[in-house]
Amino acid sequence: MDAKLRTAAKRLLDLCRVRGLRVATAESCTGGLVAGALTEIAGSSDVVERGFVVYSNAAKESMLGVPPSTLKRYGAVSAQTAIAMAAGALKNSEADITVSITGIAGPGGGSRQKPVGLVHFAAASRDGRSLHERKLYGKIGRRRVRERSVLQALEMLDKLAQEPDGSR
Repeated sequence: MDAKLRTAAKRLLDLCRVRGLRVATAESCTGGLVAGALTEIAGSSDVVERGFVVYSNAAKESMLGVPPSTLKRYGAVSAQTAIAMAAGALKNSEADITVSITGIAGPGGGSRQKPVGLVHFAAASRDGRSLHERKLYGKIGRRRVRERSVLQALEMLDKLAQEPDGSR
């Protein structure tokens, strides 16, 4: 794991420990890399509650409760699906904060409406706060899309782990 990613993961774990928060992830295009980055740090089991790898639409539906109508209307790579994934991870875990990632890492699979490098993120907390981000990384390669997505997800979790007024 590179130093930037390790620093972000350690920072989040430390913040969650101070605040007494548990984390769950719901990952599609990253295939568990966010959970992997967190669990790479020794002692992370006091913060990481669970991770869902939901690569298929069927997994998004059965494991997270993403409505089939959402997937049909908006597609797997959409704000609506990312938001439903984050909410489903909260509902189906004991975590206090969650993050979801769904996107097109490439090199294939993109379209004009949803190009390679498009990734949607959502984060949700038990206190009702939520975030959504849409990133268009472009054709920078599958590995780089996934790496940048992990960093973005950790940053979103960090925001939710802070006090609602933004203080640490």
